[in-house]
Parts: sequence; C-alpha cells; structure tokens
Amino acid sequence: MASWLDAFIAVRSPGEILALLSGFVWAVAVVLFRVSGRKVHPIGLNLFKNVLALLLMVPTMAVLGKPFFPDVPLATVGLLLLSGFLGIAVSDTLFFHSLNRLGASLVAIVDCFYSPFVIGMSFVLLGERLTAWQLAGAALVVSAVLTVSREKRPERAARKDLLLGIVFGVLAMFFVALGIVMVKPALGTVSVLWATLVRLAGGTVSLALVVPFLRGRRDILRPLFVRANWKAMVPASIFGSYLSLILWMGGMKYAPASVAAVLNQLNTIFIVIIAAVFLKERLTGWKIAAVAMAFFGAYLATVGF
Repeated sequence: MASWLDAFIAVRSPGEILALLSGFVWAVAVVLFRVSGRKVHPIGLNLFKNVLALLLMVPTMAVLGKPFFPDVPLATVGLLLLSGFLGIAVSDTLFFHSLNRLGASLVAIVDCFYSPFVIGMSFVLLGERLTAWQLAGAALVVSAVLTVSREKRPERAARKDLLLGIVFGVLAMFFVALGIVMVKPALGTVSVLWATLVRLAGGTVSLALVVPFLRGRRDILRPLFVRANWKAMVPASIFGSYLSLILWMGGMKYAPASVAAVLNQLNTIFIVIIAAVFLKERLTGWKIAAVAMAFFGAYLATVGF
C-alpha cells in the first residue's frame, strides 16, 4: 500500500501539480466567498464570479492563441454546457447557501462528499468498479457530517441553519461531481482552457436567464454594484472561478482521477486552517474530529487500495 506521503507530496506529473494547486486556491477563494456572502446573495455572488471569470478567460485564450471555435462535435459542446449548468449554476449557488449557514470550516467537511460522489458517479456513468475500501471511505465521510451535527447551537434557528447548510452542501457536491464525471471522457479530446470557457458560459448564461424571473431580483443584483463589496468579491472570483477552475480541469485531464481527487481534497485542511486564522472560526473537538474523519474517508474513497 502506498504511503500517505506518496499520495500527498510525491507529485510526479503536471496533472498532480495542477490538482494540488487547485485545492489550495479554492480554499483561499472559499474564505473570501464567506466574507462576500455576508452582504451578497448566493445567486448574485455566483453570477458575479462567473461573469468576471468569463471576462478573464477571453483575453487569456487570445494571448495564448487558443481557438474560440475549435472543430469539436456539437454533442461535446452540449455536454460541456450541461456540465456548466449543473456544476456551476446549480452547484455553486447551493454551495454559497451552505457556506452562509455553516461557515468556511464546517462547509469544508461537507465538501468531502465530493470524493465519494465522484467515485459513485464513475461507477454508474463510466462503469468503474467500487472496492470495499471506497465504500468504507464514503461511510466515514457520512459519519463526519453526522458528527458535525453534534455541534452545540444556542438557538433552534441556528440548528435549522446547520441542517439546511448540510443539505445544501451535500447537494452542491452531488451536482459538481455529476458535472465533472459526465465530461471526463471528453476532456481528453479538447483543450483545458476551451472546456473551462464553455462550462463557464453554460453556468453564466443559465443563471442570467433565470435571475430576471426571480422574486427579489433587485435585492439579488443591487449588492453587485456596491463597490465596497468588490474588495472581497473580485479576488474571490479570480481565485475561485478563474484560477481554481482552470487548475481543477487541468488536474482532472492530466492526472488519474483518483490521484487528482485526493490532492483536490486537501482543500479541506487548507480551508479549516485559513478560516481559523483569518476568520477566527473556532476549532471545537467535534469539528477537529469531523475534519479528520472526512479527510481520511475521502482518501479511502479515492485511493481504494
């Protein structure tokens, strides 16, 4: 059995480097999104970060000489657009709802559902086999989230937020896992930047089409034009919806999915540490136990032995 050091720090390929960097960059973004979410509605925050990422992707591709309209089957384009809708428009909105209710360190624990969901989706959609270790890992992640529910909350409303935050977070991980697994076979045939651009377009356009029909749309959009909110929103969007997404897609393309997922899941540790240092989120005994269980469970689920 490979050692933990081999799994986590013996980075031997560009894909593994990208996957590791993706986890760290996403952790920084989550903390910044937590700050932004105190003043900005989740749907508005999601739309803002996607629009900004799209605006950055266009000159990035132009400078690097990447074609905007490569010769790609329409079925692949449609699949990437659907992936963007599920993994960006739906998943990220749910994630921000969860982040607002749980805080950065608790949402990092729920985030560990990502790995078991990827394994499960790979079994259903790609025909990959599940091992007993992977099932045990998934069970550990579920146990970790149940452990989080033992956090003492002084008010009934706060406990309701805790449970809703967990539900929103689990659903977010389900949709992001579905969104990436469904396009995994196609990633080998297209460039990372172009695939990222199309997924962003799918998520952004779908959100833009829905927002005008939502009740309270003015309250959703108004904070986006308050320049004081940009202090956290702009760097959060650059880290979370531009850099992290490119690195994540690159890691999934160039590294084995199990290895990339383990390195991605290091964001759990990064988020908890950064949230404790910069957001002063308290580290309780239950929280530390849940982080350990969730991270180890994600490791088992992705490595499988």
